[in-house]
Amino acid sequence: MKPIKPLLAAAALAAAPLVQGFELNSSDIQPGKLIPMAQVYKGYGCDGGNRSPQLAWSDVPAGTESFAVTVFDPDAPTGHGWWHWILLDIPSGVRELPSGASNPAAGLAPAGSIEHRNDFGTEAYGGPCPPVGDKAHRYQFKVFALDVAHLDIDPHSSPASVSHMLKAHELGVAELQALYRR
Repeated sequence: MKPIKPLLAAAALAAAPLVQGFELNSSDIQPGKLIPMAQVYKGYGCDGGNRSPQLAWSDVPAGTESFAVTVFDPDAPTGHGWWHWILLDIPSGVRELPSGASNPAAGLAPAGSIEHRNDFGTEAYGGPCPPVGDKAHRYQFKVFALDVAHLDIDPHSSPASVSHMLKAHELGVAELQALYRR
C-alpha cells in the first residue's frame, strides 16, 4: 500500500496555480512594512486617509480574461478575518490601479470594474484599523488572474462567497503583504 501523505501533497501541488513571475507591486505599500496613514481607515477610532493604494501587476498568466483585487486581514479578531476591499471584473488589459481608484468621484477605477461589499458594509476600499494594542496585523493585497471576463456574483453575497468564486476561477494569484498596528 502506498503512503497517503505524499499522494495528498502531490495533489495539493497539482491544484495550486503555479505561475512563474506573476507579481504585484505598489508605490504606496511596501512588502513587510507598515502601511502609511494615507491608506489607513478613517473611522472606528482610526484617522487615516482611507485611500486605496496604487497597485501594479506584471507577467500575468496566459488565458487571463479579467482580474480581481482583494485586501484581507487574516488576523482580525473575528474568527474568520476581515475583508477590506473587493474589486471585481477588472478588464484583462489593465495592469495597474492608481492610488485612490476606489474613490468613485475621482473616476480612476477601470471601466467595467465593480466594487463588492467589504466587511465594513461598504462597496469601497476600507483601510486597516485593528484594535488598539493588538499585535501588528497582516494585510494581504492580492490580484487574481481569472479565466472569465465577468464573475456572476449576487451583489448581496458575502465577501467569503466572493472569495470562493475567485478560487473557482483563478489562473494565478500575486500577493503583497504589509502590516499595520496602533
